[in-house]
Amino acid sequence: MLHRSLPRTFLIGLMAGASLTLAGCASIGSTPPGTPLAQVTAQFGAPTLQCIDRQGQARAVWSQQPFGQYAWGATVDDQGRVGPIQPVLTDEHFQVLKQGVWTADQVRCEFGPPAIVDSAGLPSVRQIVWSYRYKQDHVWNSLMYVFMGPDGGQVTKFHPGPDPMYDHGDMMPWF
Repeated sequence: MLHRSLPRTFLIGLMAGASLTLAGCASIGSTPPGTPLAQVTAQFGAPTLQCIDRQGQARAVWSQQPFGQYAWGATVDDQGRVGPIQPVLTDEHFQVLKQGVWTADQVRCEFGPPAIVDSAGLPSVRQIVWSYRYKQDHVWNSLMYVFMGPDGGQVTKFHPGPDPMYDHGDMMPWF
């Protein structure tokens, strides 16, 4: 019976650690607009990514990928102050991908680095797929699959699906 309790213990420890990490980062979204980026960095750590967004503005993204389900993004003005820091891995926010053409660099700048980069499809229609872990409808452990075409150059479609990392198979529920 010990072999079954090891994964359960491991999962409980993993979830406890993730909860502490989330609790430590959850208040980043309540940072007032106009706060200096240096102050945000001192409190919450360096952004995972800094880039120039589709509108030509500096942007910072704090991400928990590849194993976390949350990321926050904000524009940064010329004086180094952040705009509103908003969650970006949400069903609502993924809808921005319907607006115009999105390149891989623009997707990375908007959502941060993906949890998984893979490919899918038959050889004649194979596409690069970026997967982002997130809470679909703020509840379900999911991946948002962002298809980038055969060369990985631009978004062709996107859709959510279950996250297999949370499929416990025949294990009994640990909660």
